[in-house]
Amino acid sequence: MAHRVPAGSLRWDNRSMTEHIEDHVERMRMRRAPKFSVFLLAGAALGVIVAMILTFAFNGTEDVSPNTGLVYSQGQVFGFLLLICISVGLALGGIVALILDRRSGRRTKDVIVDHLSVRDQD
Repeated sequence: MAHRVPAGSLRWDNRSMTEHIEDHVERMRMRRAPKFSVFLLAGAALGVIVAMILTFAFNGTEDVSPNTGLVYSQGQVFGFLLLICISVGLALGGIVALILDRRSGRRTKDVIVDHLSVRDQD
């Protein structure tokens, strides 16, 4: 059998729970910025693709190099081109990210931020 408690006799005891609540409203500037790592990776990937195209599109591996007197294999030519093309791709990706970052700096919005901090002091 359940016991019934009269409606007016229930009370909350907040003395055992001590919390400190701070509410702080401030104005901030918000802007969207590009992720540089994505642009650098895209530039490097583009460099790999360009190196593959240059390696297999031109058949320059059969001739003797006039500078060294050696014949380079297709894998060696791909490695040399990979070093150059990845470096150029990284630089181009970084430049594009910087340009987009500068453009996004002009498009800022002022927003109001409500910062609420609750600390339990137990």
